[in-house]
Amino acid sequence: MDRLACYDCGETYAFGDAVRCRCGEPLWFEPDTASFDWSDASGTTGGDATLGRDTLWRYDSVLPAAAPTGFAAAAGGTPLFRAPSIEPTDGPRIHLKVEGVNPTGSFKDRGTAVGVCRADGPIGTVSHGNMALSVAAHAAAADREAVILVAEDTPDSRLAMIAQHDPHLFRVRGDYGRLYRDTVDGDLGAAFLNSDAPLRVAGQKTVAYEICEAFAPDAPDAIVLPVSSGGQASGVWKALRELDAAGLLPSVPRIYLAQAARCDPIARAYRRGRSRVEPVEGEPTAAVSINNADPPSGNRALAAVAETDGGVVSVAEEAMIDETDRLAADAGVSVEPSCAVATAAVRELATAGEFDAADDVAVILTGSGYKYGPSDPDTASVREVDRTDVPAAVRDAVS
Repeated sequence: MDRLACYDCGETYAFGDAVRCRCGEPLWFEPDTASFDWSDASGTTGGDATLGRDTLWRYDSVLPAAAPTGFAAAAGGTPLFRAPSIEPTDGPRIHLKVEGVNPTGSFKDRGTAVGVCRADGPIGTVSHGNMALSVAAHAAAADREAVILVAEDTPDSRLAMIAQHDPHLFRVRGDYGRLYRDTVDGDLGAAFLNSDAPLRVAGQKTVAYEICEAFAPDAPDAIVLPVSSGGQASGVWKALRELDAAGLLPSVPRIYLAQAARCDPIARAYRRGRSRVEPVEGEPTAAVSINNADPPSGNRALAAVAETDGGVVSVAEEAMIDETDRLAADAGVSVEPSCAVATAAVRELATAGEFDAADDVAVILTGSGYKYGPSDPDTASVREVDRTDVPAAVRDAVS
C-alpha cells in the first residue's frame, strides 16, 4: 500500500521518499486492487456510527490510511442523481455528483481527510480557495498546525473564511505560481497536501469509486469534470484503472475534462494533439478555482483523456455563467462557475455528436456555490412588497 509509482515511466518509490518522479511527473499510490470487489467496500461510516451514512472510508481497503473518527470521517459519500431538467433534448442522461455537500463544501475534503490521517506533523497547502479552507478546517479538527499560502490578491472575504480555523495564514508577494515547486523542492517543516500530492489523489479517487459502484454492474459511458491542476482528473483516472484491473467495469468510462476558455492550458494541448502541457498567459475569469495557467499534473490529465478516448473542452465565459444559472434554477444545485464548466461541456459535446440519448454521463460538480455567492449579486430578482399586499402579489406571481 505504501508503494508510489510514476504513471509515465513506471519507476517506483517508497512513500515519503518523493512526491514527484525523477522524470518530472507526479507519483501516486499503487495498491493491489486486482482482487477488490464491491463486497470489500465495508459499508462502515468511517469508524463513527454517529455519521449515519457511508463515506469514502467504505473503500479503506484501497486507501493508504485507516478509517478515522470525527471530522475526517465525514468526507465523501456524496449524492449522485439524474437531472432530466438540464439534459439536452437529444441526450445524454446527466447524473450529477454533488461534491458541495462535503464538510467544507468541495471535493477537496476527500484528499485532505486521507492526508491528515496519514501525514505527520504540521500540514500545509498552496491555495487561495477550496483547498485552503479544507486543509485549515481538517487541521483544526485534528488539533494539528496548518500552514496556508495564499496569493497576494486573495480577497479579504475569502481570507476570513480560511482564518476562522486559526491556521498559519500567509499572503505571499511575488510569483505565486512558483510556490508549488517551492513546497515540493524545499523543506518547509510541514507536509504540503497540494493538489496532486499522492495522499490527496488517493482520497480524491474515491469519487469515481462511488460513481461506478452506484452504476454497478454497469458503468457510466463517461465522467465529466472540471480540471485545474490535474489532481482530481488523476484521481478519477486512477480509480478507473484500479476498478478495471479488478474486473468491475464492463467498459471503462471515457474521461472528459472542462476548462474556462480564458485559461485553458490542458485544452490547448489537447487541441494541438500534444501529450505535454505548456504554461499559458491566462486571462481573468469567473472560474477562479480552476484558473491555473501552469497545471502541475496537466500531462497526467492528458494521459487520462488519451487512454480513455475522452476529450478536453474549453468553455466560453458566457456559456459558463449561463450554465451556473441553469444548474441553480433548473436543477436546484448552487455551484461555482468553476463547476458549471462541466455541464456546459456536456452540452457542447452533445451538440458535437460525442454523446447521444442512450449515454449515461456522470458529471462531478466539485464545489458549492453558497460559499462565494452568485457571480453577479446585482442580478438577483427581488420584489419589494408591503405586508398587506402579499396575498395579491403571491397569487399574481404563481398564476
